[in-house]
Amino acid sequence: MRILRAGALYFVLVFGVGFVLGPIRVLWAVPRFGERTAELMEAPLMFVAIVLVARWIARRFGGPNSASSMLAVGGLALALLLATELTMVLSLRGLTLEEYIRNRDPVAGGAYVALLLLFALMPWILRR
Repeated sequence: MRILRAGALYFVLVFGVGFVLGPIRVLWAVPRFGERTAELMEAPLMFVAIVLVARWIARRFGGPNSASSMLAVGGLALALLLATELTMVLSLRGLTLEEYIRNRDPVAGGAYVALLLLFALMPWILRR
């Protein structure tokens, strides 16, 4: 139960930051700098959010033998994030999963995948 609560909280907090930054990126940064640059500008901010929230989660829910539990927390949070993002993005944009992947910028998409991996692993990396 502790892992479920920690994973859900980690997801909600990081997703909340992305939910705030997303409209700023789309409405302000994309028209000024283009989609790739706007996404790459957002990435460091999301990385900071991931590190701060993961550190808090690891301190609050982790312990001396928490490696596997922190991996589970990150995995659960990643599953929730992907399910939510894909559901929202695909339904709002009216795209299939294949179209969504095909239309991603390779550079910004690579940064996004790297952030997803870091998101999943960060509670484990920052455990006590």
